Amino acid sequence: MQFPEIRPYIFKIGTLEVRWYGLMYILGFLATYLIALSEAKRKKLPLTKDDIADLIFVLALGLIVGARFGYALFYNVSYYLANPFKVFAVWEGGMSFHGGLIGAVLAALYFGRKKKIGFFQIADLITPAAPIGLGLGRLGNFINGELFGRVTDVPWGIVFPSGGPLPRHPSQLYEALLEGPVLFCLLWLVRRSKAPAGVVLWVFLAFYGLFRTFVEFFREPDQQIGYLFGIFTMGQMLSIPLFLFGTTMAVIFWRKKTVGKKQG
Repeated sequence: MQFPEIRPYIFKIGTLEVRWYGLMYILGFLATYLIALSEAKRKKLPLTKDDIADLIFVLALGLIVGARFGYALFYNVSYYLANPFKVFAVWEGGMSFHGGLIGAVLAALYFGRKKKIGFFQIADLITPAAPIGLGLGRLGNFINGELFGRVTDVPWGIVFPSGGPLPRHPSQLYEALLEGPVLFCLLWLVRRSKAPAGVVLWVFLAFYGLFRTFVEFFREPDQQIGYLFGIFTMGQMLSIPLFLFGTTMAVIFWRKKTVGKKQG
């Protein structure tokens, strides 16, 4: 299959381009705002619409800065040490989920301290919406024809414009499905189970780590890094600990609830 002719931008005025990838970010933040607002009302937290808007702004800032610096640190540190100001050239691409996660956590901690609300309460507001942004972001990667998969002979393999003449796995779409609708449904099932505060976050981290580790077996490794230890990609090296940590913490938090019921 040939890569569909999709322009990476929605429209352009002179040299200014409004890109699909940027729109995905905006839609993701909008979905997070709406879900966080609904969850705050349901949980009867003392947060106004303006408070939720401030939360989303702080999270967006932390996520974008963290994602950019995370990419520089995890994926191309030598280049950015030699060209430090290139870190701010976000239009050239290069964002890391794991760096964005660190930035978002720090932003949530800051907001919680400012509003005197527990971190896990804030996490429960925003985590259910995270798969929406992730799924949309992967669609943006597909539209841009970037982060494509390894060479394959499966019938749905796609010849990407910058991927050479051979068909490749559309791994962006695999990630969009698993990190988007599948993860979204899993988190909402946990949410409906009246899980203890924080469990939704730990389940999110566990399954994101699992899904990302799985899809990385189909995704082309970063050219400047290649394979680590001859088999793993950098994405897997960062995601496997996330899966293990998230799973462990989810079990611990659930056990606390079980023990509390028995003692009660």
